[in-house]
Amino acid sequence: MARRIRGTMKITSVNNDLIKETAKLLTGVKYRNDSGLFILEGKKCIEEAIQFGLKIEHIFSLEGFENFPQRIEVTQAILSKISDTKSAPKAVAVARQNKPVWSEKYKKVALLEGIKDAGNLGTILRTAVAFGIDAIVLYGDTVDLYNPKCVRSAVGNLWKIPVFKFSDLKIFNDFERIATLPNGENTISLNDYKPNEKVLIMFGSEADGLSDELKNFATTNVTIEMAPFVESLNLSISASIIFYSIMPK
Repeated sequence: MARRIRGTMKITSVNNDLIKETAKLLTGVKYRNDSGLFILEGKKCIEEAIQFGLKIEHIFSLEGFENFPQRIEVTQAILSKISDTKSAPKAVAVARQNKPVWSEKYKKVALLEGIKDAGNLGTILRTAVAFGIDAIVLYGDTVDLYNPKCVRSAVGNLWKIPVFKFSDLKIFNDFERIATLPNGENTISLNDYKPNEKVLIMFGSEADGLSDELKNFATTNVTIEMAPFVESLNLSISASIIFYSIMPK
């Protein structure tokens, strides 16, 4: 059921068509891609998106956003249906996906290949913004950028950095191309590495690492020096360390 009260639409049925369509955005990657929409959860996240200028299609809330024309008053049961968290927030919004355009001004770029964990991807986006990375490239079979877990993990930073999905990397032929690898004969220590002005830093998944294709594409191999009894670090932690190390001082 949907009705309008004093200028604000109110929906009380979880079987409302708009609610059912919105719920598809939680799990339907194809639906997200085709519609160009994604879900934002929580009042603070929505407020930051509005301030940044992201286009908001609808805000579903118990309270708040009363002056926002796209606001729809709903029940807690509806919020639970259109939220990806166990404890649904008091507001959920549907927003337009950001479609950035590549620019020659992007000098420090991170490439993520085959990342499967949405939480890792969101955390990497957050730290990339914090440490001055200009752009992110998703390569290969990577988790959907607008997966609700990724959006939450990015903590309001998803739309603060341009993210691209490229299948052809010729655009980086004039970049220094860094393969992040375990310690080996052909790697240099991060402590000894000094980045060029234009650098592409390439990370593989925790399970598989970088593909041979990207290892061969690299011009330099860098490793994070660690205690000998530690085998590896979480991907998002490794990325954070490297991002910080190449940050302009």
